[in-house]
Amino acid sequence: MTVKDIKKALIEQKNIGLKGNLYHKTQVNFAYNTNHMEGSTITSDETESIYDTGTILTNSEKVINLKDATETKNHFTLFKYMLDTLEEPLNEELIKKYHFILKSGTLRDDEIGIINIGEYKSLKNFVGNITTSLPKNVDKDMNNLLSWYNKINNKRIEDIIEFHVKFEKIHPFQDGNGRIGRMIMFRECLVNDIMPFYIEERNKPFYIRGIKEYQTNNEKGYLIDTCLNSQDNYEKLAKYFLEN
Repeated sequence: MTVKDIKKALIEQKNIGLKGNLYHKTQVNFAYNTNHMEGSTITSDETESIYDTGTILTNSEKVINLKDATETKNHFTLFKYMLDTLEEPLNEELIKKYHFILKSGTLRDDEIGIINIGEYKSLKNFVGNITTSLPKNVDKDMNNLLSWYNKINNKRIEDIIEFHVKFEKIHPFQDGNGRIGRMIMFRECLVNDIMPFYIEERNKPFYIRGIKEYQTNNEKGYLIDTCLNSQDNYEKLAKYFLEN
């Protein structure tokens, strides 16, 4: 089984629309893990219910956060769009479209006009104690990042991870940066015939520590090891569905 086999299967299964296959399982697992890492209250079972039926089956005592449910549904749409646009270059327009898809319909009334869906941030933000790019510098910083990345002819997993670290340091959007960044990593692995992966929620502490160590101490090993572990886990999932 090769990465080309995985890419082919994901695209074909997306187009067929059947359940119980690699595409279905990837959609549910990816959406649950990446959203849960950002504080979503939607459970794994509820994520699958949203994907399968467009509804949420839950107990009578739980109050569903509509933003969480909408972002779960939007992530399914984003993953599909990512597969549909694998032949397009990775550029600012595509990344902004990712953000528009993920965040559409999620803003409160008091956030409209402040948070720009599908556009770069207008207010300062930060991650932990890491200073991110000022809003006025985001255009330049993103242009420089993509210029550096797109000049790499034979991209390796280490290049994709470094792009992710630099993207998160810029933090170009007001919200949703982690999920957009992790979707880009999955996409770029497929594009460059590298085993794709998503970070599991249980590995969040290692992932967060890895990004921090990478950004502050140039210690790359923690994050690379975390990504390689997630890569191994996705390969096992793909083999289950694709190998006889």
